[in-house]
Amino acid sequence: MVGVDGVPELGPEAAAALRIVAHFDELDESAAGAEVVLRSAASLADCAVGARWASGTVIRCDANGRLDSPTELPPLHGEPTVWLDRGGPEQALDPVLLDRVRRTLRRVMARTGTAAALQIGDPALLEVVLSDNQSPAERARAIRLLGLDETREVRVLAVSAGSPAEALRVVVRELGDEPVRSVAIGADTALLCYSSEDARTLSDRLDAAIIAAFPPPLPVHVGRGPWVGIGARTTVFGAAASWQQAQRGLRFASSTHYGRRAVAYERLSVLELLADLPSERVLRHHDVARINAIAAKPAGAHDVDTTEAFCVLGSLRRTAAQLHLHHSTVAARIAHVEAAMGWDLADPIDRFTATLVLVVRRIALSSAELTGADPTNVGRSR
Repeated sequence: MVGVDGVPELGPEAAAALRIVAHFDELDESAAGAEVVLRSAASLADCAVGARWASGTVIRCDANGRLDSPTELPPLHGEPTVWLDRGGPEQALDPVLLDRVRRTLRRVMARTGTAAALQIGDPALLEVVLSDNQSPAERARAIRLLGLDETREVRVLAVSAGSPAEALRVVVRELGDEPVRSVAIGADTALLCYSSEDARTLSDRLDAAIIAAFPPPLPVHVGRGPWVGIGARTTVFGAAASWQQAQRGLRFASSTHYGRRAVAYERLSVLELLADLPSERVLRHHDVARINAIAAKPAGAHDVDTTEAFCVLGSLRRTAAQLHLHHSTVAARIAHVEAAMGWDLADPIDRFTATLVLVVRRIALSSAELTGADPTNVGRSR
C-alpha cells in the first residue's frame, strides 16, 4: 500500500506490531524490572502471561495484573520460555508480543543480573512513590513503571525495623493474595498494598495475627514482636501521605510484649495530637518519671506492663487471658501500681489519667527505640 506522498503505508497489523516493539523498547530504556514487563504484556494481551526458566522457576501475571511468583527466587539460567494463557485461539500479533517479552526479559537479566532482575518490584521506584519531596511527574512515572493500578485504593504500613524477619512475613501473609511492595526507609519497612478493608478490621486482624505468632511473654533470644503503623486508604498518588500517617501510628504501637501491636492512624482521632509532645518533656513529667522508676526494677516492670495491658484491653479477664496469668495475679500487679501512683483504677478519672500517662510514656519510649536512641534514666520493661 502506497501513501499519497509515495511512502509505503503500513497495514493495521504492521502498525500495531511497531507499537508493541516501541512499547517494550521504552520499558527497556526506563530500566523496568521483570514484574513491570510481565504486567505490561498481560495488559496488552488482555490475558495472563507467564515465564519459565530452565531451573523450574515460574512467574505468571494474570490479566488483572496479579503476580504469582516465588517469595525468594533461586538462581536462574538461560533464556526464559514465555507464553500467553488465552481462553481462545492465538491472535495474529501474539508471536510479536511473545518475542518482545522474551527479548526484554533477557535484557533485564543482562542489565541487572539474574537474581536482581526478577525481584518483585523496584524499591527505588517505591521510595519515589512514598516521598513527599518528588515532583508529581516523577511520582507518576514511578507509579507507571511499578505497574500500580491507579483506579484502586491503597494504604501504606510501617513495620519497625527491629522486628524479626518472620514478623514481616506474618504481616504480609495477613494482607492477603494481593501484591505487596516493600522498601526499607530509614529505621522502618514500608509496605504498600491494595486495600478495601476499613481501618478497624485490618488493624484488629493484624494485631491478632502478630500476637498469635509472637505470644507474650517472648523468650529473650526471640527479640521483639513487630510494631505496625497503618496509614489511611488513599489513591496511589496519595501514598506519601499514607506513609507519613503509618509512621505516626507506629509511635502508638506497644514496644513491650503486651498491648496493641498494630495501630491504625484513622483510629487515633484526637489522640494523634499526642505524637507531637516533646519526648524529653514527657519523660520529665513527674507521673511518667514515677512510672519509669517503678519499671526500672524487674518486678515493677511486670507490674507496669500488666497495668498497661489492662488499660489497653479493658478488663481483668482479657488481660489475664492475653498474659496467660491468673486474674488474681493481674489484680495484684495492678494494685502495686495503684498504691505507688495513688491511683484507683475503678474511678473513671483515675483510670483515664493512668491510661493517658501510660500512652504518652509509650509514645516517648517507642519513639526513642524506633530511632535507635536510648533515653537516660528510663526504666526498661523487658
